[in-house]
Amino acid sequence: MHDQTLTQLARALADGEVSSRELTQTLLGRIERLDGRLNSFISITQEQALAAADAADALRAKGQAGPLTGLPLALKDIFCTNGVKTSCGSKMLDNFIAPYDACVVEKLKAAGTVSLGKTNMDEFAMGSSNENSHYGPVKNPWDLDAVPGGSSGGSAAAVAAGLVPAAMGTDTGGSIRQPAAFCGITGLKPTYGRVSRYGIIAYASSLDQAGPMARTAEDCALLLGAIAGHDLRDSTSVARGVPDYRAELGESLSGLKIGLPREYFGDGLAPEVEQAVREAIKVYESLGASIHEVSLPHTHYAIPAYYVIAPAEASSNLSRFDGVRFGHRCDAPSDLIDLYKRSRDEGFGSEVKRRILIGTHTLSEGFFDAYYTQAQKVRRLIRQDFLDAFEEVDVLMGPASPTPAFDLGANKDPVSMYLQDIYTIAVNLAGIPGISVPAGFVGSRPVGLQILGPHFAESQLLNVAHQFQQATDWHQRRPALAEESA
Repeated sequence: MHDQTLTQLARALADGEVSSRELTQTLLGRIERLDGRLNSFISITQEQALAAADAADALRAKGQAGPLTGLPLALKDIFCTNGVKTSCGSKMLDNFIAPYDACVVEKLKAAGTVSLGKTNMDEFAMGSSNENSHYGPVKNPWDLDAVPGGSSGGSAAAVAAGLVPAAMGTDTGGSIRQPAAFCGITGLKPTYGRVSRYGIIAYASSLDQAGPMARTAEDCALLLGAIAGHDLRDSTSVARGVPDYRAELGESLSGLKIGLPREYFGDGLAPEVEQAVREAIKVYESLGASIHEVSLPHTHYAIPAYYVIAPAEASSNLSRFDGVRFGHRCDAPSDLIDLYKRSRDEGFGSEVKRRILIGTHTLSEGFFDAYYTQAQKVRRLIRQDFLDAFEEVDVLMGPASPTPAFDLGANKDPVSMYLQDIYTIAVNLAGIPGISVPAGFVGSRPVGLQILGPHFAESQLLNVAHQFQQATDWHQRRPALAEESA
């Protein structure tokens, strides 16, 4: 059962081949046996999972099951989950039990899904390798010496290893798409505002977006239909109807115009990754698509603009962690200032501190206009680049990352780590949707093809990804660890 997709498991449940309890017990057993090598989970919610599975089986017996009823998944530990530790990968929240559910969690519960636990992540979603977690680094199932990507690396590793068929992640600058690429799975970052951010612990509020991570585009379509939609508790949530994202999965790609941004195929891109991506694009040509070179001229400004805007928002968002109301509190503070300073110093890791300092400096008097205001102007130019490109083509394609997964500990310089997100960050600045699908290997390490579309074009993106997966088998490959039985 562990090697089946979410869609296949839904069919097995509907046909009575397996019960939700049996499926849940099998996967919990795999997690117990295999996750010691991966460190992909922070918390396992066995008791709650079995109770939810029994409730799902009862609904199915009454003929009241929906498409997701009884299906197991995992949640990145950034989603507040009522009664469950929600740590955001940080010592600061190691003792925090969320008193409510995030909107995404509410919707998944209402759909009848079974959450098996909370997955490991870079602290407060700040990182590209999942090495910044208070709970230790996550390892890539394809090569235990490699990183799984970040910040949703725990979710990606758990899906790739067959511990869960799907998981939820968040994407602020590529944190769904890059780990999906590194781990050889499918990861979708929806349009900003398509999925409510209510109950997601904030990193950068104008960039964060939740999305599904699974083995196939079809599975991502199934999950997106459950979590998308307007939420009055999130002022950035868009009041727009939710389509059936699976309805267009059979559409022909004949006549599809694919744009290849020349800025995504230049210096810094590993030749083996470029070769895999170009081979994938040839598949699309065989499916009837046409290829056009386009330009996104402000791409090289994306990383500097992002690392002004995101740390500025993080500095503001993380000011709430003060040792007073919730979270880590230092021992025996001498006064309020000592409480505040030592609690934050002890609770935050080095990368979080670095970004808070950058953001505080950026927002300080005398620097706000010089940095933050200018970065927002650049952001507008980057967004316009995409709008102009989509006047010429239907979708854009390129690599999700300039390299395959790198070794644990290889990128000690923060700047070299930031450059790993060169092809993903601009997408968040523009607020458009993007998806990464498996498209080959460099040695034993997967390569991801990134597909981008206009705002709210998730149905088209999912179909474009699905058609590729119908014509190839990269998404069906499994690491040796995933083949081990529980």
